[in-house]
Amino acid sequence: MATRSWNKDRATKRIDSRIGELPLNEIEIKEYVRDTDLANLPRHVAYRVDGVHVYADILNLSDMLHATDVEGETCHRRTLRFLNLHYRAVYRILGRVGAIFVDFHNQRLHSVVAKPYDSESERLYKGIAMGQLIIDVLAQTGEDADHPAAKVRIGVDTGKALAVNNGRRGHREPLFLGEPANHAAKRASGGKATGIYLTNGARKAIGLKKVDNEDTTPLTAAEISDCQKKARLDVTADVIVKEWKDDLEKTPIGSFEFSSHTPPFSTLDMEQLSAKNSRRQDAVTVYADLDGFTAYVTKNIASDDSAKDVVRALHVLRSELDAVLHTDFAGRKVRFIGDCVHGLSVEGTAITTDEKETISNLTLCAGGMRSSFALALTKLKEKGTDATSLGLAIGFEYGPMNVTRLGMKGELVRCSASRGVLVAEKEQSRCAGNETAIGPIAYAKGSDAVQSVFGSARKRKGLTYETAVKELSEKDDRAAKASKALDSAGLLKPATTAIPAFTFPNRPTGPAKPDGFA
Repeated sequence: MATRSWNKDRATKRIDSRIGELPLNEIEIKEYVRDTDLANLPRHVAYRVDGVHVYADILNLSDMLHATDVEGETCHRRTLRFLNLHYRAVYRILGRVGAIFVDFHNQRLHSVVAKPYDSESERLYKGIAMGQLIIDVLAQTGEDADHPAAKVRIGVDTGKALAVNNGRRGHREPLFLGEPANHAAKRASGGKATGIYLTNGARKAIGLKKVDNEDTTPLTAAEISDCQKKARLDVTADVIVKEWKDDLEKTPIGSFEFSSHTPPFSTLDMEQLSAKNSRRQDAVTVYADLDGFTAYVTKNIASDDSAKDVVRALHVLRSELDAVLHTDFAGRKVRFIGDCVHGLSVEGTAITTDEKETISNLTLCAGGMRSSFALALTKLKEKGTDATSLGLAIGFEYGPMNVTRLGMKGELVRCSASRGVLVAEKEQSRCAGNETAIGPIAYAKGSDAVQSVFGSARKRKGLTYETAVKELSEKDDRAAKASKALDSAGLLKPATTAIPAFTFPNRPTGPAKPDGFA
């Protein structure tokens, strides 16, 4: 049972257990060779992969989310169908060209081209041709004004990265760590103009001139055409679109049906979610990102011994951040996004979210994450893994949230896409490695104590659990006072501050106002 509090002894036991599961002498760093299967990697195995990383950003996701004045069910239903349509098309493209699917998180797709194994330039030609194929296909896969074609921006880089397991149980897709993944992502998110954007390293590898600004200089039509000719992909956009349409006829995307979940989210079974069984309610969403991790990978990737530290640090730190969210504060991880944890949390009932309680508990949770992070760095160093160069950047926001699973049957991916999710990610990105930021809506709806903690800048350095619970409780925040009392008494806190006579089952959300929340 989640206690809505953080405890050093409890965290220490978890961290010691995770470190014990990954002794350095049992971690294996292998070279990626022909036909290596990166699916279902054990946690103690990582592959050093020389490949081309392709990120595709759907630029008009925010437009979809703001298509209506009120962020109601219609807005979310349109957005999720929009993403599902395009996800199906892109997934088909990756399969036809032999690229590795890494992740599809809301508007952002990450894939890797690892073949041909012995030619970087040919991998780049293929990655660029695939990027253009994605652009061309998604330009044709809109349905109507409510579900338009996607506007796409592609980022590309090349180089060595570490491939590790990115999940547990049924979610063991590979995760690629290192500069090429990070730099490709930055080029894809580096502006609002469509096109294909290469790093100067990738440009050099195929004989193109260095540019002054990688984010404002896309490949020309002639350069793309040349890459397409050299890549010789055996599939066209028209073929993919036809197959996509045939697939939609055979297995149509059902309409998205929402119900609210009886808090807390820690009891939500993600594997039961689908278009017809999605969740939606007012809640808080959080992004907790390991700051400086790409530089840490770059520094340690060349040596097998130091690369082992990367694998251990990643798994231990992410696991503990997830545990704080889920076990300590009754939230739910939506997914790991590289070295970042994306999660949801809610307090109240299935009918009514307790705004202030939800926001205060997430403030305490963010403090618990930072305290656990510092503790984990200390414990890792004691066991021979120095990751003290890393920081933790946290951002969160409140508002109407959804959570579902999208994609192909048997290959569904978790998704939570809302205005608040986009804001939480932006809040996290404006933080240094010792900062926590709160979104404008969460700040406005939070208690006076929460507003005092973050100040008018909505950002705070060094917000540990001890600091958060002290400052909030001193200003009479009820969630913090309950957590402080729990710390003193050693008792379990109930699931919500006010104990209801009974709990409500999942039910249609039925907003009080048409297409919105009261």
